[in-house]
Amino acid sequence: LPRLVESGGGCMQAGGSLKLACQASRYVDGHYYLGWFRQAPGGAREGVAAIAIDGVTTYADSLKHRATITQDIPENTVYLQMTDLQPEDTATYFCAARPKTYGALWVRTFDDFPYWGQGTKVTVSS
Repeated sequence: LPRLVESGGGCMQAGGSLKLACQASRYVDGHYYLGWFRQAPGGAREGVAAIAIDGVTTYADSLKHRATITQDIPENTVYLQMTDLQPEDTATYFCAARPKTYGALWVRTFDDFPYWGQGTKVTVSS
């Protein structure tokens, strides 16, 4: 089972940017897709972006202009960068893994991620 550890959260200013990291054990084996999700206080969890080891990426429509997901395969690490942060981006950001056997990444992109990290909290102040 993959072990997922997020880092990079903290307090940030509106208009700034963030870069979160997810270290995913065994990602280099290529058996999983990795995704970033977030959950605002009192809100529902939403998908932000996802990536396959071959570099295919997909984004939530509402965030695709501000979010970038990248990977460092030898380091088993996936990053999420977001620009022009707003207070509405305040949330706990989670990294999650979905086995490739669950289906192609572009089918039900943000569904069926059974493995999750503990999350990293991001607070954006105006």
